[in-house]
Amino acid sequence: MLWLWILIGVVALVALFAVVGYNRLVRLRNEVDTGWANIDVQLQRRADLIPNLVETVRAYAAHERGVFEEVTRARAALQQAGTPGTAADANEGLTIAIGRLFAVAEAYPELKASESFLQLQEDLTDTEDKISAARRYYNATVMRFNTAVQSIPWLLVASPLGFHAREFFSAHGDTALPQVSFGY
Repeated sequence: MLWLWILIGVVALVALFAVVGYNRLVRLRNEVDTGWANIDVQLQRRADLIPNLVETVRAYAAHERGVFEEVTRARAALQQAGTPGTAADANEGLTIAIGRLFAVAEAYPELKASESFLQLQEDLTDTEDKISAARRYYNATVMRFNTAVQSIPWLLVASPLGFHAREFFSAHGDTALPQVSFGY
């Protein structure tokens, strides 16, 4: 009879451990998903600014068609990205394209003084800051989640229940953010 109570106690402890572990992993997974949603919102906000920016520059520099097409392609690639890795790569491509667009703007003093261009420039800078903050939050939550699913004792619960490490949203260090200040 004593062995039965010991067995029931062990089973209850294992079940309690599994429930606590599962709940912890679900909470961490939800934090990662929230972090990704925050990045996605800011990337969409940035993508929404691009058509207005392109049209503003096009009004002053209509013959710079190649740059406009590059920005449009990069924006489309970002909107189609589904994973943090592809989104990071597409974001880098868009950053490069925007940098080229701003380089074109340098050659047009009237454009640099345009109120709509200055407002778009400010909005883009604000959005870049928000993307950076969202990326930091997301990567921190991914780090906590990955640590949990890859370390004992949570690994014992994570693998059988289908929890796997998540991908970081990495900014590539060799690409600088576009310079959006014209010294005013």
